[in-house]
Amino acid sequence: MWAGQDNRLLRFFDLIRGTLRYKLLVLVLFPILLVMPIALITAVNWSKNYGYEQLFIKVKTDLSVSHDIFERIQQDYLNKLVSLAESYTFRSALEADNRQGYNQQVTQLREDAGFSFLKVLPINGSETPVLKTQRNSVALLSALQGKPSAGIEIYSMQELQHESPALAKRVHLPLVETPRARPSDKSIEDRGMVIRTLYPIKNASHQVIALVDGGVLLNGNFDFVDAIRDLVYAKGNLPEGSIGTVTVFLDDVRINTNVPLNVGERALGTRASNEVRTQVLDNGDDWIDRAFVVNDWYISSYEAISDVDGKRVGMLYAGFLEAPFRTKLWQALWVLILMFLGLMLLSAWVAFIGAKSIFRPIETMSEVIEATQKGQPERVGAVASKDEIGVLAKELDAMLDLLEHREQEIQNSADQLENKVIKRTAELQRKNDDLRRTIQLLRETRQQLVIAEKLAALGELTAGVAHEINNPIAVILGSLDIITSELGKAAEPVKEEIDIAIQQVYRIKDIINNLLQYARPDEYAGYLGVININELIEDSLKLVKHLQKDNNFTITLDLQATEFVEINAQECQQVIVNLIVNAIHALPEAESGNAQKGQIIIRTRNWNNKGVMLGVKDNGSGIPKDKQGQIFNPFYSTKSPGKGTGLGLSVSYSLIRRYGGNITVESEEGKGAEFGVWILAEPKIMEDEETIAEQLQGIEDESKRID
Repeated sequence: MWAGQDNRLLRFFDLIRGTLRYKLLVLVLFPILLVMPIALITAVNWSKNYGYEQLFIKVKTDLSVSHDIFERIQQDYLNKLVSLAESYTFRSALEADNRQGYNQQVTQLREDAGFSFLKVLPINGSETPVLKTQRNSVALLSALQGKPSAGIEIYSMQELQHESPALAKRVHLPLVETPRARPSDKSIEDRGMVIRTLYPIKNASHQVIALVDGGVLLNGNFDFVDAIRDLVYAKGNLPEGSIGTVTVFLDDVRINTNVPLNVGERALGTRASNEVRTQVLDNGDDWIDRAFVVNDWYISSYEAISDVDGKRVGMLYAGFLEAPFRTKLWQALWVLILMFLGLMLLSAWVAFIGAKSIFRPIETMSEVIEATQKGQPERVGAVASKDEIGVLAKELDAMLDLLEHREQEIQNSADQLENKVIKRTAELQRKNDDLRRTIQLLRETRQQLVIAEKLAALGELTAGVAHEINNPIAVILGSLDIITSELGKAAEPVKEEIDIAIQQVYRIKDIINNLLQYARPDEYAGYLGVININELIEDSLKLVKHLQKDNNFTITLDLQATEFVEINAQECQQVIVNLIVNAIHALPEAESGNAQKGQIIIRTRNWNNKGVMLGVKDNGSGIPKDKQGQIFNPFYSTKSPGKGTGLGLSVSYSLIRRYGGNITVESEEGKGAEFGVWILAEPKIMEDEETIAEQLQGIEDESKRID
């Protein structure tokens, strides 16, 4: 079974390697099938996390508001005691020892303000009766010292019985078994959480003559929690289906809440989960997270409630039901998932159809080229495509016809020469030295003819191809700009593909321009101007700055030239950029495991009052000695196939030689290379034929060395 799968996998890879169409399909579909799922997972996780972060921020704010309201209510109760104690009628009745008069006012305030108990404790010169008969606490001692207070105190059933039998009965609360709660043997909660307010009444000598002692029992005080809930979760603050809740805990037992247990029943006597109790009551930290509340998950917030002694005695809770938010979140995520899947399918379909229509003519041309290599006179013929591919097919047929004609002419010339050689064999035998020189001259002449004819054919082909390709290139660039502008942020998922397409179009344009410049240099000669070579170098670095993103190298400038030169700035910049790019390509690759960092040094110097010298030095692989004589020949390249046209240095050499300058190279294999550009301050214009002749001579010299 595994062997069969391996064979199918090998056939699949062979199919990709053997066909350009499938390579393009893989290149297009691989990012779609790999990047889009990753982007989808990232977007889903980010949306989920971001949504819950916003919910936690909201519930934290809700808890803060609830805390402020809780504190404010305590202060409001104290303020009511202050208003009573400082009123004229109350103090008059107190000073006259009119107990019926001030007790009547106390009763009226207790009923109006909702105090569970409210009383006046006369001091009568001694604090002992008060301390013996009333619940002692730090707050009571402070009040006897003349300091008013309002805070939480926990009353036992006996202490509440002392205040009112009804209060003692009210705190009797059976505990309800609650999932996730900390195990406990306790089955009944009979203590009461009380907001106790104490206000000392002083005479003219600032001595405490009485205390006003009031308390509000929070156990089962639904008006208290409902008032906080209505302020925190006003109508419209939560989506439909969600409910906001507020709870007061005594330890971990809900003694006052609006969390529902069943329909119409509050969850009194239920307990908080063990995780919440540990973090809030044991550790004293707030809880801001999801929490299981009674029978469902809530977005919850808890904080500890401390009594007047600073002891953590309970918790204040604010939260809302999670389910409606979770439902809306997953609805949005499913829409996002479906959109991503639809986009993936559409992109794959467009890529498949596009590859099929584009590469059928290219495959036909490939078959013709293979047949030509085998000596078979095949042609592409008529192509339905009217775009650049169709023009390229037509020009390929024309080039093959021209090459066949030229080859026949060359063969005829060779046959004639051979006949002359045969006729003069006797004379050549007598003059061996002249014969060798003559034969050598004939070989050189034939080689020059071949090269000249090929260059001429190249010039004609280049001109035709460039004319037909440049216009569609401009249309493609304009269309890509319009697509990017129209789609806006919607183009982000394919921005990388669009950028790659633009880069490749510019690469095609640069190749065509190099071919034209080499084939027709007189048409591309620019206007001369006096330039500062240092400023031109700094401007040129901006054009290659993007290459530093993918390569580990640095560029060091040592610009000391002070003379100005007269040359076409664009052509000079083309030479500088070409040399820098070649240096970058020669640098050691970071992914190869080479720890050496690439370094390029660009320097300028004055050239003996003749002009300036520009040097570009790298620490790359260098150029072998036997290859240095060929690097300025057209179509010669040391780069791997597909990474160079072999025209860069040839065009650069032609440009500099046209103005009387020169380009030299010094290199040692494995230790980098330095190219020197020698530019005259006052150019001496050379004819294009002279420049081409120098390059042809270089090709001829190389041919001699090979022979």
